[in-house]
Formats: sequence, structure tokens, C-alpha cells
Amino acid sequence: MKKLVLISLLTITSLAANAQKFALIDMEYILRNIPAYERANEQLNQNSKKWQAEVEALNTEAATMYNNYKNEVVFLSQEEKQAKQDAIMKKEKEASDLKKKYFGPEGELFKKREALLTPIQEEIYNTVKELCELRGYSLVLDRASDSGIIFGSPKIDISNEVLSRLGYGR
Repeated sequence: MKKLVLISLLTITSLAANAQKFALIDMEYILRNIPAYERANEQLNQNSKKWQAEVEALNTEAATMYNNYKNEVVFLSQEEKQAKQDAIMKKEKEASDLKKKYFGPEGELFKKREALLTPIQEEIYNTVKELCELRGYSLVLDRASDSGIIFGSPKIDISNEVLSRLGYGR
């Protein structure tokens, strides 16, 4: 019995000595309150719409070419059929290539998003890191992400402090 009490006491003492401080942030809330982020998102949306319209125009052109081909196919020679099919396929490939150029994994939208948002994200990260070092936080969780946080006390939410240090205080 004495061993069990001693082990329990050592475990509790060990846990108390290694107590960690935690904090929460709400990244969505922080980003919504940074005007540069909102402007960057608006710019990305405008570019995306413009580029999508270009891709759709090429797809529409290819569809029109195909419909015309279907209507004329009985009147065309074999060479003319092949030429029209090649032209349609070329137009479809052009649309596909343009879509990949703009929206692919290394496309223009990705590069633009990275150029506009990375500085903002780095500034937030550096501010959170600074607060961690200042306050001795061992861990900061983002309550806005799908991390499985069921409840987080508002007392440990440092979102407003992060915004304040970034110059967007409330």
C-alpha cells in the first residue's frame, strides 16, 4: 500500500513539475479582422473569375466547333472530317492546358495566393511565436481548424491579443 501511495505521489509531483501552458487562437477570426487578408482574397477571387471565363470561352468554342462538325459530318470528305476533328481536339487541349496553367497545382492562382497570403500568415505565426515565448505557452491550438477541440475556454484564447500586436486591435 505504501508503494502505491508513493508511486501516485511521484506521478502527481512529476505532472505538476512539467505543467504545460496552453493557448487557443481562432485563425478565421484573426484573418477576418486583417484588411490586407480581405483585399488579397478579393484580388484572388477577381483573378479566378477572369481566368475561369477565359477557360470557359475556349470550352464553349470547342463545343460550338463540335456541334458544327456533327451537323456537317455527312457532307465532309474523310480529310475534312479528320481536319475538323483535329481542330476540335486542339481547341479542347488548349482549354485544358489553360485551365492547368491557371488552376493547376503549380498554376497562376496557386502562385498568386502564395505571394499574397504567405506574408500575412508569416506575420501571424511570428506574433504567436513571440507571445508563446513571452507567456511561456508550450502549445497553441487553432480552434477554427478541424482539430477536434470540443471546448476551449475563452480565458486561454489569445486571438485578440494577436490582432492587437499585429496592429488591428479591438
